Amino acid sequence: MRDYDSAGIRNIAVVGHGGSGKTSLVDALCFAAGSGKRHGTVKEGTALTDHIPEEIERGYSISLGCAFAEWQDSKINFVDTPGSLDFQGDAVAGLAAADGALCVIGAASGVEVGTERMFRAATAKQDPVLFVVSMMDKEHADFDRIYQQIKTRLTSKVIPVEIPCGVGAHFKGVINLFTQRAYMYTSGAKGEYVEADIPAECQEQFTRYRQELIEAISATDDALLERYLEGQEIERDDAIHGMKDAMARLDLYPLFCVSSENMIGVRALLTELVQLMPNAYEMEEIHALTGAEGHETVQLHAKDDGPFAALVFKTLAEPHVGDVTYFRVLSGKVTNGQEVFNATRDGVEKLGHLSVPLGKERVEVNTLHAGDIGCVAKLRNTHTNDTLSTREHPVRLPAIEFPEPVVHFAVKASTRGEEDKLQQGLHRLHDEDPTFSVHYNPETHETIVGGMGERHLDVAMAVLKRKFGVSADLSKPHIAFRETITAKAEGQGRHKKQSGGRGQFGDCWIRMGPMPRGEGYLFEDKIVGGVIPSKYIPAVDRGVQEASARGVLAGFPLVDFRVEVFDGSTHSVDSNEMSFKMAGILAFKSVASKCRPVLLEPLDLLEITVPDAYLGDVMGDLSGRRGSILGTDGNGDRTVIRAVVPQSELHLYATQLFSLTHGYGTLTRRFSGYEQVPHDAAQKIIAEHARELEEAEA
Repeated sequence: MRDYDSAGIRNIAVVGHGGSGKTSLVDALCFAAGSGKRHGTVKEGTALTDHIPEEIERGYSISLGCAFAEWQDSKINFVDTPGSLDFQGDAVAGLAAADGALCVIGAASGVEVGTERMFRAATAKQDPVLFVVSMMDKEHADFDRIYQQIKTRLTSKVIPVEIPCGVGAHFKGVINLFTQRAYMYTSGAKGEYVEADIPAECQEQFTRYRQELIEAISATDDALLERYLEGQEIERDDAIHGMKDAMARLDLYPLFCVSSENMIGVRALLTELVQLMPNAYEMEEIHALTGAEGHETVQLHAKDDGPFAALVFKTLAEPHVGDVTYFRVLSGKVTNGQEVFNATRDGVEKLGHLSVPLGKERVEVNTLHAGDIGCVAKLRNTHTNDTLSTREHPVRLPAIEFPEPVVHFAVKASTRGEEDKLQQGLHRLHDEDPTFSVHYNPETHETIVGGMGERHLDVAMAVLKRKFGVSADLSKPHIAFRETITAKAEGQGRHKKQSGGRGQFGDCWIRMGPMPRGEGYLFEDKIVGGVIPSKYIPAVDRGVQEASARGVLAGFPLVDFRVEVFDGSTHSVDSNEMSFKMAGILAFKSVASKCRPVLLEPLDLLEITVPDAYLGDVMGDLSGRRGSILGTDGNGDRTVIRAVVPQSELHLYATQLFSLTHGYGTLTRRFSGYEQVPHDAAQKIIAEHARELEEAEA
C-alpha cells in the first residue's frame, strides 16, 4: 500500500438502521477496490468488517469495524458502525473518527428510526452526508419512494445524483446525472460495467431528475444560478464542484443507489466518494483542543509538519493479541516504533507494529500521515478517549461524548470463587465499550452493570465468557431503600449482664428527632454532671449508628435524624465501652419505633424526548409508574418531558419506552434524591422484603 497524505485521505462513517446493508456495502466497496480479497456476505459470516464471533453468530454488527479502499489516487477509510440502538456507542465513536457520513437506507425497508437518529447525529457534528439506497435488486425495492421518504422525514435538501436503471430483479445498472451516461453492469466479479447511452425507458425519469439536480446545485451558488437562468449549460466539473461545496455547508445531500450483492453501482459510488466527500486536509478547521499544560486552546491542522496528535476512538481486546487500539491522527505523522506521550494518563507508549485496519486483519505500515486512521496492539495504559501526542507538545483532544447507560442489572459470577475474575473482565469490557458501565452498590451489596439495552448486556455477557473465561448471571437489581423518622421521642437503653465475675452495665437516655432530607446523621452529647463518663459517650454513638444501619421497618438504613444523649448511669466496676455500645443499640430500638418511621425510596430525574405523536402514551405510562411530571418543552416536532420517577418503577423502562415510541423515544436519567414512599406502596415493599429474608434464611 502506498503512502497518502491528508489531501489523499477520506474518512467516512457508514451509518444507518440495523439491517439496511451497511456492512455488505463496505465489503463490496473494498472488494471492488481490491483491498478486500473476497466478496463476503453477512449471512455466511464472511463480511469484511463483521468478524467477531458474536457478530457472526447473530448476523448483525455489534462493534465498529474499519477497512480501507484505494481508489483514484485516494485512500478511503470506512468506519462501519452498528445500526442497532443497543450498540449506539460505537456508532458515536465512528462518527467522531470520520469527516463525513455515508447513510445507508434499505430499498425495501426505507427510512427507519436508526436512519433518523444517525442522520441527526452526523448533521449535528456538521459532517456532510451522502445517502445511498442499498439492496436495489431485492423484491419491493422502490427508489422513488425512498427518495420521497428522505425528503419528508429527514431533509428536503436531498437530491439524486444517480438513479436506477431497472428495479428488483431487473436492476441492471445506474444512470449518473452528472455524466448523463448509463453504466450497465456485466457479470464481472468486481462490478465491471459498460458505459452506454441512456435507455429509452429511463429517459423520462432521467430528464426529470437531471433538471432537479441542476436546479438544486444552481440554487446554492450565485454564479451557477446566473448561468442557469441565462440558459447556459452547467458543465459536469462545475456541477460536481458546486455539489461538493453545498455538501460542506449542509445545503445539499446527494442520493445514490447500489446492489452490494450483485456489485451494481459500487464502482461508481467509489468514484463519487472521492469526488464529493472532503479529504482530511479540507476538514482542518474543525479540530481544536486544550493543551495538557494550562488552559491554552490551540488549533490542529491535518499537516505532516505539525505536532503529532491522535484521538483513540476504540479499544478492542483480542485473545492471544491483547488490546488493539484504534486512533485517528489529527495532526503530524507517526512512524513505526516511535514513542508517543499519552497526555490523558501522563505516560509513554511505544507504537510497535504500526498498522492500518482492514476488518480483522492489520496491514503494517512504516508511517501514518495526518488525517489517517491506524491501530496498534499491546499498549500498556491507553484507552478509548485518550489523546496520543508528544512530550514536547502534549495536548488533550475533546473527548467523545458517549451516551449514558439506560438499562441496569445486578451481576454475579455463575461459579463460586470467580468473583475477582468477573470484576477484571467487567472492567475490561468497559475499556472496550464506554457505554457499558460497572459499579458496586455498597447499600445493596451488588455489582451493577449498565448498558444501552437488554441485547447490549446479553452480548456483553457472551463476550465476557468468550474473552475472559467467566460466566455471569444477570438479575433485577435491588433498590437501595432507606428509612427515616418523622417525629421526636426519647427513651432509655439499659444493658445489664451478670454471669459470674465481672459483669456488664451500660445505661443511657436518648432523644431522637428528624433532620432535613439529605442532612444525614448528627449525634450530640448533652450529658450534665458526668452521669455517663465522657470516655463512654463515643460508644453510645457507635451503638446508635450500628443499630440505625439495620433500620426499623424493613431492615433498610435509617437516615436524616439527630440523637442527643442526655442522661444515664454507670457502674464503677461493670461499665465499659462495649456495655455502653449495647445500651446505645437498645436505646435506638426503643426510641426509633416511637418516632413514626417511614420508608424512603430513591428517585431518578428523567429527560425523555419523544415525537409529539407518542406524547400521550408516554405521559400516561409515567403516571402509572408513580412519576411526577415537572414540565415539558417543545423542540420542533418533538417534546422533552422532565419527570421524577421512583427507581423501583424504572427497571427496563428504556425497553418499554422503545416499544411505546417504536424506537423514536430517547431518555437520560440521573439520581434525583430520596422521598417518602406512599403508605400502600410502602406496605408492599416491607412485606416483600420480609419474604425475601424468610427465603434467604430457609
